[in-house]
Amino acid sequence: MDDERFDGLYLNVAQQARGIEPLLDTVFSFLRRKTDFFSGPPGSGDNGTQAAIAKVEEVLQKHADIYKADQAKKEAAAKKVVKSKKAAAAAVKKAAAAAAAAPVVKPKEKDVLELGADGGFDVSPIKKVQAAATTAVVTKEEDSIPVVAAPPTTMADKDDPTTTADDFKDDDMDKAPPPIGNGGTVEGRYVWSQTLEELCLTIPLPEGTRGRDLVVSIAKKHLKIGLKAAAANGNLLINGPLLNAIICDDSFWTVEDGNRLVVNLQKLNPMEWWEGIVLGDPTIDVKKIQPESSNLSDLDGETRQTVEKMMFDQRQKAAGLPTSEEQHKFDMMEKFKKQHPEMDFSNVKMT
Repeated sequence: MDDERFDGLYLNVAQQARGIEPLLDTVFSFLRRKTDFFSGPPGSGDNGTQAAIAKVEEVLQKHADIYKADQAKKEAAAKKVVKSKKAAAAAVKKAAAAAAAAPVVKPKEKDVLELGADGGFDVSPIKKVQAAATTAVVTKEEDSIPVVAAPPTTMADKDDPTTTADDFKDDDMDKAPPPIGNGGTVEGRYVWSQTLEELCLTIPLPEGTRGRDLVVSIAKKHLKIGLKAAAANGNLLINGPLLNAIICDDSFWTVEDGNRLVVNLQKLNPMEWWEGIVLGDPTIDVKKIQPESSNLSDLDGETRQTVEKMMFDQRQKAAGLPTSEEQHKFDMMEKFKKQHPEMDFSNVKMT
């Protein structure tokens, strides 16, 4: 029923009629004046008119059913796309978190202290803490060489003039809890959270505030929010450049319960975590973010293949082995070597 042959004609009529009812008037006027649609065949009487009305209702209902079916298909397709995007983003977050938590493999030679000229152990790196700590001896099974390990730094070390605050900075950061909602709080102004795809700001407002009482300007890299009464004097709740770019057309805001403003910002890059919202406001440690879990089975084929490749590469790195891309380069080089045995590849380095 999608006959497009007369679309140009009807568009021309619609532009001249300027309205649905005038357009329908032209159609039924034509049928009334130029055809026997309303009268029916000779001798039909009032039955011809009733048959015409019934036929109009029948055709109208048919196209209404077609419209509903099309809308249902579009909604189902849109939900499927959204679900696929969310599942992909969640899987990527999970892979990124696994990569961040993967242990770093250190070369074995760094685990062994060299012997001094007198046959003893070189323990000079730990002389400063001998008075405050007990030396632990660890024996490696593979070569039976004893290794001297210094105990964890204690509070006594903080009195050592050679120890600075930077020595304890990372330890203190590691003990900090992960940010709630992967976001943070700007005291007295707003609270924010984030997923890989979007940011959500919640800003408290005076009771009874309506949308028309606010000034809200959302640009690609700038955000301005405030009450109109205060904005006239230059007092805004938020007014500054965003840390990263957003998609303006997909971002929106709403006033909830008359006492808070909720702003949703769609990230331009849906594969990055934000440290904060506006430049100059407090930031968070993105390394502490805990992505939500997801199942690979929820992804479409292409996205699942990409995520599986990322997870494989992370496992390879953790084990000190080449990633899939590095292995591919190595294989290509080996193939090239076989094809050109006359060339010297001894000084070639893979990058």
